[in-house]
Order: sequence, then C-alpha cells, then structure tokens
Amino acid sequence: MSARNAILNRLRLALREGSDDAARARAVEERLAAAPRGVIPARGQLPQEERIDLFCAMAVKFAASLERVVTSADVPKAVAAYLRDRNLPARVRMGADRRLAQMPWDAERSLEIATGHAETDDMVGVSHALAGVAETGTVLLHSGADNPTTVNFLPEHHIVVLKVDDIAGDLEAVFDKVRQGFGKGNMPRTLNFITGPSRSADIEQTLLLGAHGPRALHMIVVDGN
Repeated sequence: MSARNAILNRLRLALREGSDDAARARAVEERLAAAPRGVIPARGQLPQEERIDLFCAMAVKFAASLERVVTSADVPKAVAAYLRDRNLPARVRMGADRRLAQMPWDAERSLEIATGHAETDDMVGVSHALAGVAETGTVLLHSGADNPTTVNFLPEHHIVVLKVDDIAGDLEAVFDKVRQGFGKGNMPRTLNFITGPSRSADIEQTLLLGAHGPRALHMIVVDGN
C-alpha cells in the first residue's frame, strides 16, 4: 500500500466513510442540485424603494461616491462630469459589455473610450455590475470576454453602473440570480464582490486607500431603462 492510500484510508476511517465513490458522487450532486441557504438577515428585506435607499446609504458609508440617474442614456454624461469634477483625463477604459455598448457615448465628444483589458496607464475604468447587495452596499461584477477583470482593479478610479432592478436585499438573493442567469456548469470564472474602494490598514493601523486596487469607487445607479 502506498503512503497516499494509507493516508486516505485513515481519513475514511476517521470520517467513518466507506470506499463507495458512487455514493459520495451522488451526495455531491444532490448538494449542488439543492444549494443550502444560510440565515438571511432581516435588514435587507425591504420594499424596493427602501432597499435602494439602503444600498445607496451603505455604499456611501463604505467610502464610495454615488449618483443616481434617470436612464442608461444619462450614464455617459455622468461619467464625463465625474472626470471633469476631479480634473481627470477625458478617457476611460471599459469592456465590450452590451449594456455599456448600447449607451450614447458618442454624445460626449470630448470623451475617449478605450475597450479591452486595462493597461497600467489607465486612470479610469467603467464597468456594469451584475447585481448589488443592499445590506452591505456591495456590487457584484462577473468576468468574461466582454468584462475583463483588469478593469476592476488596475485603474485608480473605478466607475460602476448599476440598475435599481438589480439591487437585491441580501447576498443569498444575488447568488440565486447568478445561478439562474448562467446556469450550472456555465458560471463565470470570477465573481468580484466590491464594497467601497480598495483599502488596507496593515501598516501601523493607518488606513490607506488604493492598497490593492482602485482608490476611488463611484457608483452610477440607474433608475429606469
């Protein structure tokens, strides 16, 4: 008997498990088919308007800036205003997400749009969130060919667009949305949960923004289509 088999046998004995791989495979399939749910906090279980207000309040609490616009067509104007107000170059990096692509970026003639993976000299990245979590002010971003994860982390300023209909009360509801939207076996390679700008207080308990990613997070919450 090899050392590996000896160790595994000891583990099986400790766990009181037999050598029936088929039984264990069935147990895994049953668990995946019916994902367990934990305790869901009551804080996010609110009517839609109150849930949206909670999300906005929590996002600001964790040092994000936030603006609400009426429709998706107002997003390019809001992005351009963000850049002007902070004296940033009129250039943003974004993926090819269809929701962003449908917005009238051409209306902001001074704004340069770069697409694809972020580069080290990109100052501002723009992403569209898949969902938001009201109880914590968190946004969920998924990776993919049209949504490069580098946009979420390399630029110093990250602008995230989120529709109010995609704001859920709790994390569990967001995971339900992901499972329903992509289906088992088709999940994104990466899901980024972002709450406020990147920060760390590892050194002498001094808070430093931008330690592991953007030092500024700005959310544009879209009320309509």
